[in-house]
Amino acid sequence: MRIRATVAAVSGALALSALVVPAAQAADSASSYRAEAAKVLHAAHSASGKSAFSTADDGPYAMDVTFSDFKIAAAVKVGTTNHVSTTVTYTMTHGADVDITADDFVTGPYIYRGSFDTPDNMLFGDLPATCTETSASTATCTGKIDVYPSEGELLNSDAGTWKGGALAIAYNGQDPSSDSFDVTKVGYADQGDLGSTLVQRYSKLTVNASPEPVKKGKTITVTGKLSRANWEDNQYHGYTKQPVKLQFRKKGTSTYTTLKTITSDSTGYLKTTTTASVDGYFRYSFAGTSTTPAVNATGDFVDVQ
Repeated sequence: MRIRATVAAVSGALALSALVVPAAQAADSASSYRAEAAKVLHAAHSASGKSAFSTADDGPYAMDVTFSDFKIAAAVKVGTTNHVSTTVTYTMTHGADVDITADDFVTGPYIYRGSFDTPDNMLFGDLPATCTETSASTATCTGKIDVYPSEGELLNSDAGTWKGGALAIAYNGQDPSSDSFDVTKVGYADQGDLGSTLVQRYSKLTVNASPEPVKKGKTITVTGKLSRANWEDNQYHGYTKQPVKLQFRKKGTSTYTTLKTITSDSTGYLKTTTTASVDGYFRYSFAGTSTTPAVNATGDFVDVQ
């Protein structure tokens, strides 16, 4: 299974444990990309004297590659079980001695939580990015960040702001799976703080207005629940003590109007009352937080007689 990144002092935002892949993918190209990249990056960090994972004396050489114009979605909304993938684009600039068209040259984006030198967690793509040369020294690249919440990649405390980074490796004919693999002949580049995104715990919101039908002027009771993904037990639990708006849309119109704001209780439960006036739809609306995205419940129609 996937293993959450270990909190360790590493030079750059990459740790060996962050590149482990699910057992179900052990034979595919994602496994190869991650495992081989992990071996090189691990060696690079060890050679820097900051890695807690190895005692290797030498690492890959520093490659003349930098990254810029890193673009990612403003938020990545992650539930409890489904694989989530988000696209990243960036520009890669390289020296004349770097052949980015080589079959064994790879580059890819990643995002990390915490500081660049000592990240709390990292998320990568299953496959390397694909790049198109735009000049003799630059290329535009497109890759993905792949998230598997059910594989233990995230803790609830990981919700919030993550920073973006990118890496590049030139294997130069070296085979990482071989006993004769010489990492000192491999080129390596890694750069962080290229951008940012919110990794959020997916939210759900329900509503039920009753009785229905109801006589005009009578009381309508509106209940519901605000919940969000728990990445540690892969269930949805109530999001407590959050402001939620009760809104109404008159039948035949398209705009909701806020009637009042209430607060979810200790279980995420919502309950309030209002007076029946005309036919229409009631819903709850949550504006969201940095850790949890905004969500609107599907309107519940009430027939007023």
